[in-house]
Amino acid sequence: MSTRGHRGRWAAGAALLAAALLGGCGLVSGSPLSDDVSPGTVGRGQPLKGAQLTVTSKEFTENIILGQIMGLVFKASGATVIDKTNIQGTIGAREAVRTGTADGMYEYTGTGWITHLGHTTPIPDPQKQWEAVRDADRRNGIEWLPKSRLNNTYALALNAANERKYGVRTLSDVAALLQRKPGAVTLCVENEFATRNDGLPGMAKAYGMDIPSGNVRRMTGGVVYTEVAKGTSCTFGEVFTTDGRIKAMGLSVLKDDRRFFPNYNAAPEINAAALRRHPQIADVLAPVTAALDNAVAQKLNAEVDVEGRDPHDVAREWLIREGFIKEGGG
Repeated sequence: MSTRGHRGRWAAGAALLAAALLGGCGLVSGSPLSDDVSPGTVGRGQPLKGAQLTVTSKEFTENIILGQIMGLVFKASGATVIDKTNIQGTIGAREAVRTGTADGMYEYTGTGWITHLGHTTPIPDPQKQWEAVRDADRRNGIEWLPKSRLNNTYALALNAANERKYGVRTLSDVAALLQRKPGAVTLCVENEFATRNDGLPGMAKAYGMDIPSGNVRRMTGGVVYTEVAKGTSCTFGEVFTTDGRIKAMGLSVLKDDRRFFPNYNAAPEINAAALRRHPQIADVLAPVTAALDNAVAQKLNAEVDVEGRDPHDVAREWLIREGFIKEGGG
């Protein structure tokens, strides 16, 4: 399962489309979390005891894991939790939270700002981007809790052999390589990245790259990682910075030194009415969110995408390993 489910951020959030997605994504049903877990360093005193909370997520690996993390934290804090994760489409999951069909999910700041709030220009500073989303989304009945360092944005990557061969570390290095040796800058990308303003066209403009069309190969996301790892048909490939296959395949991510790509920091997105009823939600999620970064996400995503494990088990084991929750009721 790929990590690209939040990439519909340029799609219009039309009400009819949202309603159609909600009607077809199984939100009428949901399974209670039956895990026997108790507070560790979070949820002491079970501040959510008696609450019934529904968590949701989009349908890609990372977001499902984050949805399971949220649900398990609520469960350990005393709540009865309904699991409605793995909703198709970014708009369907968002609408579930906005309408109160679900109480919370982890969303991405760039997605909130561009897809849901309709802006076209991202804010370069991650904190200011989060603050802008938080403030603007309150009118929609949604509260954004403090963001994580987990930033699932676009990047270019290459294998170790090509990194040594060309000595590139940044996207500016790629632009310089293109100038002196155009044939060396070949790219494997998904169709969407090849046409998006926050993808290849915008990146090329920001870095002054005039990439010949013959140097760009379009393919599905999973194949991009495989081809870049081999390094024969393309030197560079489009990746997502938290994808577990980056480390598993020994790829190096190039630094976006001009900070072109938007920030997509994961943060809890909570239905405002639910947060008013249960303000303790903010306290129980805060330390868990603070522990999430790209290294953690890459590891957890790899356990699912590379090792084939269940996202729920991966989320549960991470929370227990970090001491946030405990196994059993004592």
